[in-house]
Amino acid sequence: MEEWNQTTTGFFLLGLFPPTKIGLLLFLLVILIFLIAFLGNSTMILLIWMDCHLHTPMYFLLSQLSLMDLMYICSTVPKMAVNFLSSENSISLMGCGFQSVCFLIMACAEGLLLASMAYDRYAAICRPLHYPILMNKRMCLLMIAGSWVTSSINSIFHTVYAFSMPYCKSRIINHFFCDIPAMVPLACKDTWAYEYTVLFSTNLFLLVPFLGIMASYGRVLYAVHRMRSSQGKKKAFTTCSTHLTVVTFYYAPFVYTYLRPPSLRSPEEDKNLAVFYTILTPMLNPIIYSLRNKEVLGAFQRVFGRSLSQKE
Repeated sequence: MEEWNQTTTGFFLLGLFPPTKIGLLLFLLVILIFLIAFLGNSTMILLIWMDCHLHTPMYFLLSQLSLMDLMYICSTVPKMAVNFLSSENSISLMGCGFQSVCFLIMACAEGLLLASMAYDRYAAICRPLHYPILMNKRMCLLMIAGSWVTSSINSIFHTVYAFSMPYCKSRIINHFFCDIPAMVPLACKDTWAYEYTVLFSTNLFLLVPFLGIMASYGRVLYAVHRMRSSQGKKKAFTTCSTHLTVVTFYYAPFVYTYLRPPSLRSPEEDKNLAVFYTILTPMLNPIIYSLRNKEVLGAFQRVFGRSLSQKE
């Protein structure tokens, strides 16, 4: 087959929904989820920035999670919506590269950030006397910077390599955004070596942080079990269960998708699973953290109650 010139053309995305009435209803549902996620994460960032009671390491990390979720969903859903409404599934090479970079940065950085949040809970519950030292401002900044920098380097490497490959089999990507594993099968060269680098990155940015999270919460649950105060047990369990809920929603579909052998994966299944970590998780995270957190609800009342009273 003749190779096509990557510098003068782009790709076509099959999208998520068929152009039917059911597809339209599902599309409107995704738009509603997008609006909830946008409003929820923006509100979380605003609350943590404006309320001094939330200026703690845990909420500083949580504000970064909201920022990542906000960028996550904004890098995929708007283009999907434009393509669905216009019935033109094309995406430029630059747009595809932008989606790929943003998705990889957010995916890897969020995995590392969730591990940092698990360490924060471990330090707070298992080593409370050393907490101000273990989780000082410098440590928080190092955790955040480390998440952003390492994930950015990883995403740039994979995106540059993926877009330097010759594509001759097809320009049609069976996905609703430019996901590199969905693009690699379209290349007209042997990609087995690159697929091993993808597996290595997946283990580094998903499996290793996940094991760290499990180790941290194993120690936390043991410490909570040994607590004498029932009130302390309840508070610690509520906080940890919130974090574990977020971790489960994020990691489960990711691990199932990217750690399976390519022979056991199907494009349709990968595309449907991607809905969980690109669309649903960014919406659920602020809901989970706000509805089950009295401090966040208190900050909401203080900030917006004060704003309303000033207007009156």
